[in-house]
Amino acid sequence: MSSELLNSVFGDGGLVARFHENYEYRAGQIEMAERVTVAFEQRRHLMVEAGTGTGKTLAYLVPAIAAAIGQKKRIVISTGTKNLQEQLMEKDIPFLKTILPAKFTAEYMKGRGNYACLYRIKKAESQPVLDGLDQLDHFRSIANWVKDTETGDRRELVDLPENLSFWNRINARGDICIGQKCPDFDQCFITRMRDRAEKADIVVVNHHLFFADLNVRGNQFGKVIPDYGAVVFDEAHLIEDVASDYFGFQVSNFQIEELVRDTDGLPIHDAVVTRDLTRTGAKIIGLADLFWARFSKTKNEGRYPLGPDLFAHRTADGSQKPTALGEAFAALDGALRSLEAALESFENDMPEAESLLRRTRQLRFDLEFIVTQTESNFVYWLERRGKGIFMRASPVDVSELLREKLFDKVETCILTSATLSSGGSFDFVRERLGLDTAKTSGYTAPSSFDHEKQAILYLPKAMPDPRSPEFTQLAAGEIVKILRATNGRAFVLCTSNLSMNALFELVSSRVAFPCFVQGSMSKAGLLERFRNTQNAVLFATASFWQGVDVQGEQLSCVIIDKLPFAVPSDPIVAARSRYIDENGGRSFTEYSVPQAIITLKQGIGRLIRSRTDRGVIAILDPRLRTKPYGRMFLQSLPRMRITDDLEQINEILR
Repeated sequence: MSSELLNSVFGDGGLVARFHENYEYRAGQIEMAERVTVAFEQRRHLMVEAGTGTGKTLAYLVPAIAAAIGQKKRIVISTGTKNLQEQLMEKDIPFLKTILPAKFTAEYMKGRGNYACLYRIKKAESQPVLDGLDQLDHFRSIANWVKDTETGDRRELVDLPENLSFWNRINARGDICIGQKCPDFDQCFITRMRDRAEKADIVVVNHHLFFADLNVRGNQFGKVIPDYGAVVFDEAHLIEDVASDYFGFQVSNFQIEELVRDTDGLPIHDAVVTRDLTRTGAKIIGLADLFWARFSKTKNEGRYPLGPDLFAHRTADGSQKPTALGEAFAALDGALRSLEAALESFENDMPEAESLLRRTRQLRFDLEFIVTQTESNFVYWLERRGKGIFMRASPVDVSELLREKLFDKVETCILTSATLSSGGSFDFVRERLGLDTAKTSGYTAPSSFDHEKQAILYLPKAMPDPRSPEFTQLAAGEIVKILRATNGRAFVLCTSNLSMNALFELVSSRVAFPCFVQGSMSKAGLLERFRNTQNAVLFATASFWQGVDVQGEQLSCVIIDKLPFAVPSDPIVAARSRYIDENGGRSFTEYSVPQAIITLKQGIGRLIRSRTDRGVIAILDPRLRTKPYGRMFLQSLPRMRITDDLEQINEILR
């Protein structure tokens, strides 16, 4: 698209101006659209940092649609969250369909777990999947709904609870799918979704589905997403962590329990065979319980490194001897082998048994990969979350994998986010993701906000080091003073649950404003309460640092307790840092600082969401002023006034 054509879409008097009720002329939007257009035309990669208010969604969508039609290639849009995916499909793309003269088609794809499985729902009517009679009405609602729904997407079930315990037993997950042998294959919601996507110019997915597909492309599982000629990644700062998850391996207690439960549900009419399978399943459950119980030093929620010495130790003669945990693994593996052998006898006669056999083999492979730890470029760790225990292996560095599987194979990749640069440079993200410098350019879209007039950065004078014991008490006192100056209307964003809960207890009892804390209800419910409660204060942690939008006076202050450095003891963080150091780098300046800067920019981005917003950013961490790296943080933030005088807070809000 030429500059004239882009101007005819985005400029004053253009198509967007004529049809969009909230149109604002944004020079940064046109510039970004021009850069994206050039990248498509020259078949290059592009990184774009575009802050809130740039209009980045339309700035990449319009050139993507033009490239899909003009170059006759399918383009995938990958978003950071399902919410953004739905916004594109329900708001932005329908809007462009009404105003653009060129006709195009767009479809969206979600992970298979979001869709109902017709075959499993029919089977569930004669097999127990419910945990209690109170769920019977919910199941009947779903059974009636699948007869009428076009998509089978559980998002349509707005009147049912969000966490249906039996959904996992009736959804269309790939590991339990029997594929083309299924009697409902042609009517299947997954089959229909893929058929629609194959015919579309634009396919909208989320990062989790994109990297699940990228991981299986070229192996025996084929592909999930139709072939594409270019990709746009929105919220591209999330790519490294999502890719690391999908290029890794995982085994959980839930996975083993579900495998046994599904085996018990096989339609086998031979009583002797059924009895033997039941015994094998019971043995697996017992040995799995013993295996997980051996992780006695990791009983609290959190992440823990799994060293190879947990499973075996070297004897005096140099041989390896299994530990008690290693012996528990060997016994569990033996029981899984017995199940595998039993399922092999039904493999050709029963599609369900074939699916279970595939799952058992994959489970054994993943379990052995994690326990034996033969790949040195992986980090091995255990996570406890609620009732779940997860053993994982993740690649320490995904840059080579991404270069080989994605950036060297796809002509154009557009990576955009409000936070991609650190200290004015894209080097950190480019190197972490393996983007070739010669084929990749970076661009920062000018903000449509005037932060110097709209915001002020408050750095209190005499705060102690955040690692000192008195920090929390003094931080609470500072927060109380700030909230009185702003009349509440604030987010208090913390770097840990411990800090969040301590500050909530200390502050909420000393102010007259309504105070809410993350964890007391759902994220959506908390946001709704905050928006509808005058002078409210919300104490929150990780998930509220990004993807949260509150416009207007209701949010006039964002308080950040500490610089958001990743926890150095986290197994993945520790492994990445060690990898950089062992290869001659300096992990603190090359990894820890840039990562924290990007996270801090995300948190600060919660405040100014429109041209009429005014507000205060308060950062209580004195290291911004006392440490040499503090200058890098300040240089990376939007240009705004800095003060240590509470009186100036009143001025900006007036």
